[in-house]
Parts: sequence; structure tokens; C-alpha cells
Amino acid sequence: MEGLPDAVLRLASGRGEQAAFLDRHHIEAASRLARLFEKARLRQRVTMSYDPARVGGRSGSGSAETDLSVSAADARRKLSDLARTMPAECWSLLFDICGLDLGLQEIEASRDWPRRGGKLVLRIALSSLASQFGLEAKAEGRDATPQRHWLPERQEMFPQAGS
Repeated sequence: MEGLPDAVLRLASGRGEQAAFLDRHHIEAASRLARLFEKARLRQRVTMSYDPARVGGRSGSGSAETDLSVSAADARRKLSDLARTMPAECWSLLFDICGLDLGLQEIEASRDWPRRGGKLVLRIALSSLASQFGLEAKAEGRDATPQRHWLPERQEMFPQAGS
């Protein structure tokens, strides 16, 4: 489960005989969102990069918008669309956890939420996100239907000579 935020990893594993707080579709939704944040390059950099594109050493200076790769711009557009469709509190919590990799206790303290209140908001937010991605708790396929053919009935390969 590489790439998942620490808060999601802790809630994804149960303690002892206790079941996990988050289901598999929650974990998959958080993983997809974390990958989107990674693609969008919205995470803070910790070290200095001497890449000419980052320090502005290229000739023909362009705006940051034109220097942004197509995949990063597409990921940012997807994140923006998700932010518009979700409740503000849910999105801000998901941004803090999946985008900035903050812990639940830190978020609860900064927002004056009751202890363990962040867990519930996270579960609600991940349920909403999973439904946006088309993920459900239980995988269900289409109902069984009779097989359809492109021909109504099979024609004879060698018709009778006398008929």
C-alpha cells in the first residue's frame, strides 16, 4: 500500500480482532486521490532542485502555466472538478490528508473538532470520493442475460442438394 497517507494506512488496518475502520473502496479512493495530487505536483518540495525549468534558467522565459506538463495540468483539472462536487469540509480534509499528508490529530486540533471526529469526517469524505470514482463496497456485475448472437439462427453450412 505504497503512496497512501499515514492517516489512511492506520485506519485501514484493524487492531487485534477489531475490523478495519476503512473499507477497501475507501482505501482505493484515497490511493487514487494521492496519485492525482502527486501527478498535479501540488506537494511541497523539501529540497532544492537545480533543474533549469524550476530555477528559471531557461532562455525564452514562459509562464508557469505553459511550463506545466499536460499530465499535471490534467490532474489539476480533475482535482478542481472533484473539489466542486464535494462538500467543502470533506474536500479540505481530503486535501490535508492526501495532498499534504497531515495527521488526523493535527487536523482535529487546528479545526477545534472533537477527538476522533476527524475519523468520521474522513470516512464520509472517502465514501463520497469513492462514489465519484465509481467505487462501491461490494462489486456487482450485470445480471445474467442470455447470450446474444449476431445471427438470429445459424445457417446451414452445406445445404441439402435436393432441397
